[in-house]
Amino acid sequence: MPQFRITHYVIAVFIFGVFGKALTAVIQTQQTVLAAVGEDAEFSCQLLKSKDVLQVTWQKISPDVETNVATYSKQFGQRVNDGFTDKVEFKYTGLQNCSIVIRNVTEQDEGCYHCLFNTYPEGSFTGTPCLHVFELHEPVVDVRESNSTEEWVVSCSATGRPAPTVTLSVSQQHLSFSQYNTVSVSNTNATFTVTTTAVLSGSRKHSTQVGCAARVLSAPHREVMVTIPDDDDDGLNEKSGSNQRNLVLRISVMLASVLLVACGFSAPLIFIAVQKENSEQE
Repeated sequence: MPQFRITHYVIAVFIFGVFGKALTAVIQTQQTVLAAVGEDAEFSCQLLKSKDVLQVTWQKISPDVETNVATYSKQFGQRVNDGFTDKVEFKYTGLQNCSIVIRNVTEQDEGCYHCLFNTYPEGSFTGTPCLHVFELHEPVVDVRESNSTEEWVVSCSATGRPAPTVTLSVSQQHLSFSQYNTVSVSNTNATFTVTTTAVLSGSRKHSTQVGCAARVLSAPHREVMVTIPDDDDDGLNEKSGSNQRNLVLRISVMLASVLLVACGFSAPLIFIAVQKENSEQE
């Protein structure tokens, strides 16, 4: 699966009181990080105002507790805590700018994280990026003829988490979709399968491409295209098939004629047999 990651940056202002004096620091971090299941997610925090930072600490925020994930300091260097050693690694280390990567993200990694710049004597300045994990599989398109010669029934299904949005498109402007119907089914693995069906109407003088795009949240969409041949191509195919059937028939009749001669039948009988086969084919 290709890697999908969208990052929305926000500059947050945090105010802390130390000894009755208000201090202000600006941290630039991601407000939202989107990552597909199985891909990597990167968090980055930057302290825009120069401070005397002793250590940078990364924490995962849970409803009841904040768990230390990793730390960096000049004295002790990089350290990833037990329970995260196979999951988290530093991408860039610095006391003013620090980033980590979560490998092979799953639903359990979803949530918000703290990046704390522990300074002296002011205390800690904190940024809070949040990870949203999504899942999106490639759409599946099905095209079939309807009862009308100028209508096709186009159906597209996509599976993802949360429920994906499925959109149909057509390359020729004079063709249009109508009678839309969308059904969403909840699967046992917490994903959703959404199927959108519509009727494509209009005369097809040229081959047509029908597209289906699936999207979850604001992540990049996944799209597939299928080609519907034009009416003339269909006719050529039918004619070609008919010519092939006639050729096979003629060869069969010729072989039968040879057998008749070998058995002593006269030429008129052979001619009658050939004419009979041709008339049946017509």
